[in-house]
Amino acid sequence: MAIQELHYFALAVAQAGAFIHCHSSLSEYRELYQRERDNFLQNEEIQGQDPYESAVYSTWKLSYDKLDPSAKKFLQICSVLHHEGISEKMFEKAALSVEQLEDSELEDEVTKMLNQLGKHDSGWSSWTFKKVIKGLMSHSLIEYDDQNRTYSIHPLVHHWSGTTMDSNRHDMQRLILTIIGLSVSNTFTEEDYKYRRTLLKHAIDSMASLEPEDIDLLIAARIGLIYFEQGWWKEAEALDVAVMEKRKQVLGDDHLDTLKSMANLASTYRNQGRLKDAEALAVVVLEKRKRVLGDDHPDTLKSMANLACTYGKQGRLQDAEALEVVVLEKRRWVLGDDHPDTLRSMANLACTYRHQGRLKDVEALEVVVLEKRKRVQGDDHPDTLKSMANLAVTYFNQGRLDDAEALEVTVLERRRRVQGDDHPDTLLSMANLAITYFNQGRLDDAEALGVTLLKRRRRVQGDNHPDTLTAMENLAGTYRRLDRLNDAEALEVVLMEKRK
Repeated sequence: MAIQELHYFALAVAQAGAFIHCHSSLSEYRELYQRERDNFLQNEEIQGQDPYESAVYSTWKLSYDKLDPSAKKFLQICSVLHHEGISEKMFEKAALSVEQLEDSELEDEVTKMLNQLGKHDSGWSSWTFKKVIKGLMSHSLIEYDDQNRTYSIHPLVHHWSGTTMDSNRHDMQRLILTIIGLSVSNTFTEEDYKYRRTLLKHAIDSMASLEPEDIDLLIAARIGLIYFEQGWWKEAEALDVAVMEKRKQVLGDDHLDTLKSMANLASTYRNQGRLKDAEALAVVVLEKRKRVLGDDHPDTLKSMANLACTYGKQGRLQDAEALEVVVLEKRRWVLGDDHPDTLRSMANLACTYRHQGRLKDVEALEVVVLEKRKRVQGDDHPDTLKSMANLAVTYFNQGRLDDAEALEVTVLERRRRVQGDDHPDTLLSMANLAITYFNQGRLDDAEALGVTLLKRRRRVQGDNHPDTLTAMENLAGTYRRLDRLNDAEALEVVLMEKRK
């Protein structure tokens, strides 16, 4: 365990061994290390006779002192980011969009930082960036992952590099978060989704100790999008609320950007299972967009679609269908048959038909949507995977369990690769496949997936989220079929109390 906490770093392990030999036992060292990590790694008195065992931080400082200012700055930047998955792409994208910032002082600070790394006028020099990196790599302070084209820093180096910072850490976090946000686009291609997913850990680490009010409005909205797409609903909500309130204050209640913020918050509420809150906001946004933009504007139609989705989750299927039919007809007329929003309307209407038991109508729509999304958006786009998942549910409801399983396995594998193991869509795929296994009589497979799913839903969505409770219910049912009645009862008692 002690070696794991030193992240298998040979120099730190050697120093630990010398200290234990002279001063303490392994358990005592571990306790002291957890309390006094910085002192252990920088105190030159804690060492053995071998020069190699000299204080870890002192050894790194010798290398650090030889770096040029740009390399030093990049190392400090990395101490704010997550220690893995650091890409040149992030800095390049930010350099090309820094003019989007409305805060001129913040723009100047970010530009100054990016100039040290490769920004030149309105362009980017990859050659300059690689020269900065070369200095760090020559001193073994950073490593390159050729497969993913990203850089990483050993966790101990990552921690130590924060001690070299020549400015306030809070200010540095704000600047780095701004760079992350500037690199985010509001387009929704498959590549955009994949890129935004790589930013989640960096956003989490850079946000540490920052409040939503500390962040530039544009950046808060884009970081909120990262959180939303990865299912970090509480974090997304905090930023959505801050953006909405600020836009109301600066732009007014009826400004298009304010309405967009309200719509985003409503979607976040819906994904949290807070359907009354989602409905209340969605109704306001729809009425205002009708008045400001007109009945047929794409944003108005999006509001109608979102409200219909909320009605569907509330079980108000006739209200949902009535809105969805209107939205689909108007989107076909305004946007065309193959537009992603039109296809989304077809998928939503199919979902309502499924809840109404109209399985033939569902399948007919879903087959069309899936084929068009494959052609328009690609095989691995989240929307395409959602269509495959929906068609699998239809096959399941029709009793075509083998067809459902084949699609579900494919969707789960692709979602794990594209969206990550803990994404809500991935968890939904696990849930669907577990139910299919259950109905096929493959109870051991159903249990294995069900246990993993419940752990992840608790961690990602919380103990009281409706999806977590459904996962508990399904796992209890599997235990019951396996004659593990005590395990089933334990879950069902908890489930009953929570649902009350």
